[in-house]
Amino acid sequence: MHVFFVEDEAKIASFVQVGLKEHGFVVDYCDHGDVAYEKALANEYDVILLDIMMPGKDGLFILKHLRQLGRNTPVILLTARNELDDRLQGLNLGADDYIAKPFFVEELVARIQAVVRRSVGERQNLVTVGPFQLDRITRTVTCQRQVDLEADRESQSGAGAV
Repeated sequence: MHVFFVEDEAKIASFVQVGLKEHGFVVDYCDHGDVAYEKALANEYDVILLDIMMPGKDGLFILKHLRQLGRNTPVILLTARNELDDRLQGLNLGADDYIAKPFFVEELVARIQAVVRRSVGERQNLVTVGPFQLDRITRTVTCQRQVDLEADRESQSGAGAV
């Protein structure tokens, strides 16, 4: 999984990067808001971990503008700002999660996995084997993009669970 991590505190940045890499993540790191904004626009990431308070553009500016541009990459805010108003503002601007410092890397990993699962939920409902594709929600089977009408009729009548 490709993570973009934006944090200006060197000790936290080092600790988190090591922990994420130990859990198998590929980590791009940045410590300045202006550079982070450009990298977030120019690259595709599975998730963005974003500090709020940093030099240059702050994390809320970056988040707000990514969402305005239609970028739906999951974003987790990592910040020392933990007041209710701060959390609400971040979530209302489009953050998928909000973690207050200090935190455990294991919890961060679990939260990354959770927001990514939610963002790709539709793909998890499709099972593909060779030319066949099963949609576990609609209970339809397609073969080379043609719906198997027999299976579709059975699922509508309640017979033959898929």
